[in-house]
Amino acid sequence: MQATSTTGTPPPTVRYAITGARGGFARTLLAQTPRMDRLRPSVLCDLDTEGTVALCAELGYPVDALRACSTPGELAALTGDEIAVIDDAALLEHAAYDVLVEATGSPAAGTDAARLAIGTGRHVVMVSKEVDSVSGVALAELAEEHGVVYTPGIGDQPANLIEWYERTRLLGLDVVAIGKSGEYDLVFDPATGRVRQLDQEIDAPELASLLTLGEDVPATLAARARAVSDIKRSAAADYCEMGVVANFTGLVPDVETLHYPVARTAELADVYSLAEDGGVLTRSGVVDVFSVLRLPEEASFAGGVFAVVRTGDDVSWSLLAQKGHVVSRSGRYACLYLPYHLMGVETPLSILAAADQHRAAGTRPPAPHAVLAGRARTALAAGTRLDMGGHHHDVTGVAPVLLDSADAPADVAPLYLAAHTTLKRDVAAGELLRLGDLADPEDTLRDTWNLARSRSPLNTGEQ
Repeated sequence: MQATSTTGTPPPTVRYAITGARGGFARTLLAQTPRMDRLRPSVLCDLDTEGTVALCAELGYPVDALRACSTPGELAALTGDEIAVIDDAALLEHAAYDVLVEATGSPAAGTDAARLAIGTGRHVVMVSKEVDSVSGVALAELAEEHGVVYTPGIGDQPANLIEWYERTRLLGLDVVAIGKSGEYDLVFDPATGRVRQLDQEIDAPELASLLTLGEDVPATLAARARAVSDIKRSAAADYCEMGVVANFTGLVPDVETLHYPVARTAELADVYSLAEDGGVLTRSGVVDVFSVLRLPEEASFAGGVFAVVRTGDDVSWSLLAQKGHVVSRSGRYACLYLPYHLMGVETPLSILAAADQHRAAGTRPPAPHAVLAGRARTALAAGTRLDMGGHHHDVTGVAPVLLDSADAPADVAPLYLAAHTTLKRDVAAGELLRLGDLADPEDTLRDTWNLARSRSPLNTGEQ
């Protein structure tokens, strides 16, 4: 049964447009939408319009309701039951919708689409973390000026973690660290001595003796890391997501490469303790990513999110530990976690919250607390094209790093502003990319980034 408002009338249907409509995230949203009474797609934007129509047909949308449009007039002629399929995001200015879901993954195209939507009075649910890492602060400010909502989308880790952090703050808990797991677990089989991550499997028999932390937590973590060193565990996407979270929460990276401990879920409160208490952290109030280590029969963390907090009353947390909650061996720290993220299946929550309640993830607008930057993996010569690609949107020849803005050079180049540009001078191995290294940065990205950097970070002492 459809929900009704306090006046007894059904609330209005919320219409969304989505860019990157052919992508995996979009598929999960489009598959979920027909199950919801009040939600419908009205505009699907993707360069592959034929593929978009085929995807919708596969998901059960009536093909005769999908209309390819290439002009404002064709959009205006649509009936309320028809869905526009477009390949030019500029046409969004003339389309009928309430909320834009930006899911292109393209820093420049996504920024342009979001600016257009905000400028015409539409809310924006930002799925493209690459866009958010460069333009999020400026887009949020623009949205405030236009009286609309700009928010990361629930269902992906940034929004889930921001909301989880806000929950801990509301409860008055003393947060030490927040973060997420890497996308894929390390699954160790003691019977074979092999460890698997997605479709990669290696011999790592030494993990059998490293399944517990032992007395020296950093030493155990170092040994585990050596055992799985042939598996690539970090990804640009992880750094990007933690950069978005940092900007919305004010928490910052402890180290620029992130710690990436190989840890079991039940160990997180011990691992993310301060170094003086046996853990890995040099300071409190940080963001980080860990690699899940589990046995084949154990449940996955599923790319979920966590918050490590200091405990208060010993008796209370002893009771909670007895109920199975993760409390450190010292009793000083506890880990609260959500072992899931459901991609577009959950994103309707953000769409409806923006349209119905004018609500974004978190309670404060983002500020430039962290910078997703890049260091040259090897010497890069002038004229090198910094291509971006692959599942995790890595930038060729560049290692992602996440910098505390307080420590970052003023002219540091954001990783996804540098993507797809050409170097105008040589960059030595290990050097940070600087704005002056880029021969042809995209104008919109450069302008939004400069606007973001002109804003002072929030006082983290108030977090």
